[in-house]
Amino acid sequence: MSDPTPVFDDLREESDELDRLVAGLSPGQWALATPAPGWSVAHQIAHLAWTDRSALLAVTDADGFHALVEKALAAPDSFVDQGAEEGARLPPGELLERWREGRTALDKALRTAPPGARFPWYGPPMSGASMATGRLMETWAHGQDVADALGVVRTPTDRLRHVVRIGVRARDFAFAARGLPVPGEEIRVEVRGPSGELWAYGPEDASQRVTGPALDFCLLVTQRAHRADLAVRAEGPDADRWLDIAQAFAGPPGAGRAPKGATG
Repeated sequence: MSDPTPVFDDLREESDELDRLVAGLSPGQWALATPAPGWSVAHQIAHLAWTDRSALLAVTDADGFHALVEKALAAPDSFVDQGAEEGARLPPGELLERWREGRTALDKALRTAPPGARFPWYGPPMSGASMATGRLMETWAHGQDVADALGVVRTPTDRLRHVVRIGVRARDFAFAARGLPVPGEEIRVEVRGPSGELWAYGPEDASQRVTGPALDFCLLVTQRAHRADLAVRAEGPDADRWLDIAQAFAGPPGAGRAPKGATG
């Protein structure tokens, strides 16, 4: 079993980077609209705080987490958004502190969990490393919404490797979530990380391929940008279809983002 410490460290660094982005914001900036319809900067941070605490419950109190899942099943279209709405109504300082406390507690719980432990989640049970990877993906994606609202261009890091990996592993889920047949043929994925390293997945001799910058691939699979605005390329019909529907997150298909310049 590989050491999960590096992904725990990367999650902490990703969270700290977003924290630095929002810590000095004025109340008016917390209220700025983000690209997610109806969500302000405060909603984005409140959502992360709520989900971090849900993950903490999954790691430390399985029965309590299962009770939370029952509530989610009773209101599948509004349960998660309700948590963001409630948190966004808090004063910014209180919301920020809630997020910090929750993610710190989750970090400690993951690091002290028994080796090999698996925890319940909204899908299949997850290892500590997988839980941290999912939290990193969400933190990066919602941080992108915050950065866009503030007009900030973030410097990408090789922490994106975790987001790429989730996006690749979620390929079949993206098809199944839309009721589409899962491709029977393997797809080779080759993306270039911010440091210049090539990250590759799938057989080298696959006839279908996806290539491009890791940042663009991450924006695509988290549905933070439209395919037309990204330098991600596909070879083969299944690979091409995948880029239209890719998602790295669990749950129903998202609406995605409109191409730049689109109206209506």
